[in-house]
Amino acid sequence: MARRVRYLDHNATTPLDPRVRDAVIAVLADDRLQANPSSVHGPGQRARAVVEQARRAVARAVGAAPLEVTFTSGGTEADNLALVGAARALRAARRPSGVLTTAIEHPAVLATARALAREGNPLVLLPVDRCARIDPVALAELLRAHPELGLVSLAAANHELGNTYDLPGLVRVVRDAAPHALVHSDAVQAFGKIPVDLRAWDLDLLSISAHKIHGPKGVGALVHRRGLALESTLHGGPQERGRRPGSESVALLAGFGVAAELAVAEREARAAHCGALVERLRAGLRLLPGATIHGDSERSTGTTVNAGFAGCDGQLLLINLDLAGFAVSTGAACASGSLEPSPVLLAMGLAPVEARSALRISIGKDTQDEDIDALLDALPEVLARVRGASVDAAGWREVAV
Repeated sequence: MARRVRYLDHNATTPLDPRVRDAVIAVLADDRLQANPSSVHGPGQRARAVVEQARRAVARAVGAAPLEVTFTSGGTEADNLALVGAARALRAARRPSGVLTTAIEHPAVLATARALAREGNPLVLLPVDRCARIDPVALAELLRAHPELGLVSLAAANHELGNTYDLPGLVRVVRDAAPHALVHSDAVQAFGKIPVDLRAWDLDLLSISAHKIHGPKGVGALVHRRGLALESTLHGGPQERGRRPGSESVALLAGFGVAAELAVAEREARAAHCGALVERLRAGLRLLPGATIHGDSERSTGTTVNAGFAGCDGQLLLINLDLAGFAVSTGAACASGSLEPSPVLLAMGLAPVEARSALRISIGKDTQDEDIDALLDALPEVLARVRGASVDAAGWREVAV
């Protein structure tokens, strides 16, 4: 009999909600909805109606109009389209196209910004403090010192720490210091956990993804201010009003729409549930010798705990916890398998050995008290075993686990 796995890696992906699954299956099972949604005949228009219903649901969930939603394959493509599409449009208009972002952004933003730098768009990285907080004064100073910057990208919530940020306040700083600049936010980790609103935050561009809100993988959206010039990063047909060619996945979008509606309708209940569990987890971790909790304790999604364990290697911890029936991570799922310390933790000023000792524990609406208690019960033995594999304070050797 297979052992139950306690899933504590919701920042990597969330389990598909049964109600979302039913919506996806309903479309797949309906022979009337199998036509291409770009076709002008009746079957095509029935499929198109499902796509547009999903677009309206997603738009409502983030304070936007349907025409301001461009569907993508996920958050990574949405980030790429936001940065590359905006920067190239700015350059074509002979406007400043440099990018300002932070060193703690998701790889989808950082890697894209660095690729743009190789194309000739300047890149400036805004530093963060030991808790990964952003200083609005430093943001204003950098913008005023670099008139070549035309695009600012700041995450609404950090993918490794769970930190949240005062996006409306930071956007006001940008508008004052660089009125010409566009502002983008990667809200993939924020959507469904805190209120996300394109207009209330005064954003130009906003990225979200379905599989972080108990929706299907393979679909997301770039939400953008109406009329914003944006070059497509792909070549093909005129789908998504020319911004994203390729036939839309009707079934996945139906699921995205339902997931977005549920994320808003149930957000407060989910936040209360997860917040209590996170406090339970933090309290238990503080009792463990050598444990340190990273990030901003005052501003958080209430779903994520990033903790370091002195004398331990995070990868060995992850493997041992996996063998004990717990699914956790050492950072972004897209960087899994990397032996390099977390760039997020290094940017906060942690030493490499400290950064290598960290685990990310992220919970969701279906996590229960018993899952947290079981993890806290298992950790002392696992920590002792992993610390026994330590060579010295500077490195680690491979051991059988």
